[in-house]
Amino acid sequence: MVGYDPQEKVELSSTEYAVAGGVSGFLTRAACNPLDVIKIRFQLQVEPIKKGQHGGKYQSIPQTVVTLFREEGITAFWKGHVPAQLLSLIYGAVQFAVFELLTRQAWEQLPPEASSGAWKPALHFMCGGLSAMAATCACQPVDVLRTRFSSQGEPKVYHSIPQAVSSMWREGGPRTFYRGLTPTLVQIFPYAGFQFATFAMFTSAWAYLPQSVSEQGGVKTLVCGAGAGVVSKTLVYPLDVVKKRLQVQGFDHARRSFGQVRAYTGLVHCVQCMLREEGARGLFKGLSPSLLKAACASSLIFFLYEQCCHALRLSHRVYTYR
Repeated sequence: MVGYDPQEKVELSSTEYAVAGGVSGFLTRAACNPLDVIKIRFQLQVEPIKKGQHGGKYQSIPQTVVTLFREEGITAFWKGHVPAQLLSLIYGAVQFAVFELLTRQAWEQLPPEASSGAWKPALHFMCGGLSAMAATCACQPVDVLRTRFSSQGEPKVYHSIPQAVSSMWREGGPRTFYRGLTPTLVQIFPYAGFQFATFAMFTSAWAYLPQSVSEQGGVKTLVCGAGAGVVSKTLVYPLDVVKKRLQVQGFDHARRSFGQVRAYTGLVHCVQCMLREEGARGLFKGLSPSLLKAACASSLIFFLYEQCCHALRLSHRVYTYR
């Protein structure tokens, strides 16, 4: 169960929810990082992403996989993996802990009809969006590090996290670590809101399936989580592309071998330049690997989170029984 359930007999603490969220985020990131690397390479490419198109380094998912493996080796698919794992731990822990806290407060403070039934998706939209904003503010510096590690080619500019932090600090001070924060917050609220809301809608609709199917709890979470990830990612995807473009500003020297580079002064300027040079389709670059990643990541993180919470509740029951 994702979100506060007044019928649950064993209530977990905020720390336990944070542990469950962190573990689920860590495991999900390990499985989905290669898709994230491919997605970021697509998002940062100015040239069109089209098979047979001259000028662009990356033209399709299979061609990108082959190119990355041939030029940078198998480890290329886990570039930026250490900061990405740190990001996932922090983000998952803060997001789920805050989400559970907010949904519990809603159950206690709002009328029952406003916290369940037809209103539940709306409640989860608000709580999911707010919890994601809190998690984003907590780990934005790590996200910028992860993006830069994932996007650099060979020879590498950053060889370790301490060296990257030192270089970025000299480059622009503390503001460097919060580049792209505005589009990130603008994007993350509706994305996480829709993710939690559609997950609640899909899990509620699951009950109307034949009993032989509806009783498969693990399958339900995986399928509903995948659907929630695809819907939410599609709705807010352009903001994710803009965020990535802004996060690598000042990092052009590590990307010149990939093709053209651009300098953007902010969110609006970035959107204007992309529409003028790349058209509306430019705002959806990398959508295919992103949707594949969103489906896998969303299904896994909800499934693993529920399993972690179940294990923690089971440990409480065993301890109480003893």
